[in-house]
Amino acid sequence: MKIFICKCALIIVLMHASILPQSRAQNGERVVCTSKKSPCFLKGITCPKQCPTRRPTDPKAKACFINCDSPICKAECRRRKPSCNGVGAACYDPRFIGADGAVFYFHGRSNEHFSLVSDSSLHINARFIGHRPSGRSRDYTWIQALGVLFGSHSLSVEAKQAAEWDSSVDHFRFVYDGDEVGLPPGFLSGWRSAEGEVTLERVRSTNSAVVSIPGVVEIGVNVVPITKEDDRIHKYEIPADDCFAHLEVQFRLFDVSAAVEGVLGRTYRPDYESHARLGIAMPVVGGEDKYRTTSLLAPDCTQCVFSSRPRLTME
Repeated sequence: MKIFICKCALIIVLMHASILPQSRAQNGERVVCTSKKSPCFLKGITCPKQCPTRRPTDPKAKACFINCDSPICKAECRRRKPSCNGVGAACYDPRFIGADGAVFYFHGRSNEHFSLVSDSSLHINARFIGHRPSGRSRDYTWIQALGVLFGSHSLSVEAKQAAEWDSSVDHFRFVYDGDEVGLPPGFLSGWRSAEGEVTLERVRSTNSAVVSIPGVVEIGVNVVPITKEDDRIHKYEIPADDCFAHLEVQFRLFDVSAAVEGVLGRTYRPDYESHARLGIAMPVVGGEDKYRTTSLLAPDCTQCVFSSRPRLTME
C-alpha cells in the first residue's frame, strides 16, 4: 500500500500529515498527522461527507482543510477561494485582517510599493494603484500586484490593467524567476516549477488561483474590478477607460518567526499590540515610511528583515 505524504495547512501553522487513499476512509480522505510536535500526532482525521476531499472537482464545493496543530484534531469545510473576512486577508482599499482577527486599513500611496510580510526566509511586497477624486486630499488605493521573495527565488502575481471588465477573460500575470508563467484558463489548471518550489492552481476558470510555496506560504488570490456599484457607493469617480483591476488576497503563513515584520506580518508577532485607532468604524494604521520599498521585488524597507537575496531583483 502506498502512503502519500503531504503538508496540509490552515491559517499560519505548518502541518505534516499522511494522506490515505480516499477509498480507505468512510466519508472521505483520511489524514494521519505525523509531526511529533503536533497534539494530533498519529491521530487519524477523516474529511467529513460535506467536504470529502481537499481538491473538489466542483468549483462551488467546499474543500477539506486539516489542522494537525489544533488540539481539536478535526477537519473543516471551507471554500478554496480567498475570504476577505478571514485571518490574513488583504482586500478592498485595502482592508487587512491581522493574525489576531482585528480589522485595520493601510492606505499606502498610489504607484508605490510596501512590504506586507518580511521575515528571514520570506518577503512579500505589494504594489498599490490608486485614484484621487476631485476635492479629496488622498488617493483611494488598491493592491495591484504582489512580489514574493524566498531563498534565491522571486515570484510576482499581477492584475493586468483593463478598460472594461469581462469575467470570462483572465487578468492574471505570473512571473517566476524572471520568466512569465503560462497558466491556461480552466478550473484546476495548474503549473509547478521545475524543482517543485512553487505551484499555481486555478480554483475558478479565470481570475481566482492559489499560490503555494510548501512550508512557506499559501496565497489565495482573486482579480476583481471596481464595479459601477462600488463607484456609486464610495464615490471613487473611476475614469471610463480603467476599471482598476486589483487583487483580493488571503495569506496563510507557515512557521514565521517572532521577529516577522510588514504591514500584515507584524500582527503575527507574539508581542504585537495594535496601534489602530480603536472605537472608529475604519481603524487606520500608518507605517508608510517604515514599510515602503523601492520596487515590487526589493526587500529594502527600513523595517525589512529578509536575509536571503532573490536570484533576480528586476520586476
